[in-house]
Amino acid sequence: MRQPIPIYPFVAIVGQERMKLALILNIINPTLSGVLIRGEKGTAKSTAVRSLAHILPEIEVYNPDPFRLDPQIEGELWPELQKALGQASPQPPKIEKAKIKVVELPVGATEDRLVGSLDLEKALKTGEKRVEPGLLAAAHRGVLYVDEVNLLDDHLVDVLLDSAAMGVSVIEREGVSFAHPARFTLVGTMNPEEGELRPQLLDRFGLCVNIVGVLELEKRVSVLERRARFETEPETFSKEWLQESEKLSQTIQNAQRRLPQVKVASDLLYHIAKICLEVGVDGHRGDIVIHKAAKTIAAYEGRTEVNKADIAAAAELALPHRIRRQPLQAIADNFDQVKNRVKDL
Repeated sequence: MRQPIPIYPFVAIVGQERMKLALILNIINPTLSGVLIRGEKGTAKSTAVRSLAHILPEIEVYNPDPFRLDPQIEGELWPELQKALGQASPQPPKIEKAKIKVVELPVGATEDRLVGSLDLEKALKTGEKRVEPGLLAAAHRGVLYVDEVNLLDDHLVDVLLDSAAMGVSVIEREGVSFAHPARFTLVGTMNPEEGELRPQLLDRFGLCVNIVGVLELEKRVSVLERRARFETEPETFSKEWLQESEKLSQTIQNAQRRLPQVKVASDLLYHIAKICLEVGVDGHRGDIVIHKAAKTIAAYEGRTEVNKADIAAAAELALPHRIRRQPLQAIADNFDQVKNRVKDL
């Protein structure tokens, strides 16, 4: 039997605090609409996303169910979806707890792999739909990870945009269609040296971070030591960080429960709007994401009231990729610009 590939613990990653915060905030509050992680090669982008498996909380699911439905909210959809799989049953299966999934979209994936496929011949002959679920079904209520998202084919970008906007994936062939829920947190990583992202997709990411390699000498040595330990003794190394992983997972769950009680004073709403106007943000998505992110930061830190520090931290994550740019101006130039302007307000 094939052994599972060891996953480097999230809490063992050295530095990159802003990247880790952006990922944690999206776990606590999936309505933040994901995060884009920009950075050069070898800066732990992929490691951080894949290691989320160690800290993701559990959710209720049917077993088995490739569509990852929420039994409490989407239970009425189960008979129809099972019929489409050719596995109709009079009774739903048992409900159990399962970890939220991190589903990776492989480089070079086809549309059928992403969306799923439909047995067109069966549908035309019998009128019955038979489907093979794709990655969007597996990512429902979880995380969809796209490495090198800037190199993704345009037609797959369009599919992701539609699904992310509607929370539904549609398989359509020759006028025959089938739809299922597909609400996911979109996490993309990219090396900006290989090209920028289409503006339509860029704006869909709620948060954006720009990372570089660790520059402090002692921290770079820590990276070497921890990586060497993990590669030689992955199980022992992971066990050493298990307590920290469980502690962070519990903090995330506490923040999820606290989030609905977090309040933002009316004067701070004006502060959010002023920041967005000052830095030159088009539309209102930036304001909305700052509002959500600031509340999530407060919940993560154990508070039920947002303060200006929360808003400043949220703005630094939500605005750099939304500022109007001059020709040839890189997104990386905007991070310091946002930080400096927010500090002055």
